[in-house]
Amino acid sequence: MKPVAFLSALSGLLLASSVANAGNLPSAATPDDTIVVKLPNQVSMTIYARNKQQLRELRAYKLDSLMVMLDGYITQAERAGTKSANGQVTMEFYPAKDKPSSKAAPEQVRVTVRGQQPRTDRVEVTMGRVLGVTIEESTGPGEDHVSVRLGSSANSDSVQQAKRVARQQKISGTDFGVDIGLNALTNRENLPAGEDFDLRPWGSRYIALKWQFWARFGKNNPLYFHLGPEIAFNNFMFEGNRRPIDVDNRTTIVADPQGRSFEKSKLAMTTLNLPAGITVRLRNDEGKEMFRIGGGGFVGYRLGSHTKIKYEEEGRTNKDKDRGSYNLQDFQYGVTGTFGVRNFNLFAKYNLNELFKDNRGPKAQAISFGLTTAF
Repeated sequence: MKPVAFLSALSGLLLASSVANAGNLPSAATPDDTIVVKLPNQVSMTIYARNKQQLRELRAYKLDSLMVMLDGYITQAERAGTKSANGQVTMEFYPAKDKPSSKAAPEQVRVTVRGQQPRTDRVEVTMGRVLGVTIEESTGPGEDHVSVRLGSSANSDSVQQAKRVARQQKISGTDFGVDIGLNALTNRENLPAGEDFDLRPWGSRYIALKWQFWARFGKNNPLYFHLGPEIAFNNFMFEGNRRPIDVDNRTTIVADPQGRSFEKSKLAMTTLNLPAGITVRLRNDEGKEMFRIGGGGFVGYRLGSHTKIKYEEEGRTNKDKDRGSYNLQDFQYGVTGTFGVRNFNLFAKYNLNELFKDNRGPKAQAISFGLTTAF
């Protein structure tokens, strides 16, 4: 890009901002406010903005000073391009850091000069968290075009693409995630008369907070290994007026001996688990993750447990909470599975050991399932 041509283009940008404020040009039939300016030297510029306010904000950046600054940056880029084998060079400048006292200095200027004609010279200026300018000049047979974009267009550039590619090619990293779902009991056997019970499906909730380390089996490999601790909260909400009680060192789920009517009755358990497994992550041609499936196992230890009942008595609401082991297994182990499509993720977790200790509680195994997310 020749400095003279670029100064002419930026002069047109200053002219376009003035025209926008005067309201002499009609709005284009596009979702953004658009201004097209054709200069006497046959250079055309297009300015896109989310709204007229962004065009007004552009005045605070003193475009006359910006033109002089960019002229110097482009000269440096052209000089560096002559030393490159293919004539292509990209340079980044940070005026705001060089002049911290200036509130109007752009945050970043990125200049790209590409080889021989036909070519596209690109200048990107980030002026703030929201406002940005991208200037492209395309030179070819019978063509001389300059495009200026404001707002979100300046953020969807090669820098963002480079960052996305870098994340996709990472070999290892860490994630924090949350599992939210429901609990159920399966393989229940030989419950004595009067001890049969059911769970409330929507009240038996499962929540897990998990931190995991992951690593790929090589660059661009779709196989990932993951390992990390989690804290899981299991709630088993009972139907009717049933509650867990200990009799002769054995836990049973029976109707309340005092004949009270419960609004809620649950057994809660908190465990510290260590899951590990392998996940297959498949991406499309653009590198975006589209599909994943994984499986593994876990071991864990019960940190605590308690029962809680809620009932009305003499016009008052009472909540009784009793801590105890209730003959629950201390050590936990089982298998896990995950499935996801784009941003939608499901998990399932099955305890291979029984919920209660042998012959000291109802025979049953816990299963949890629901949605999972990572941050």
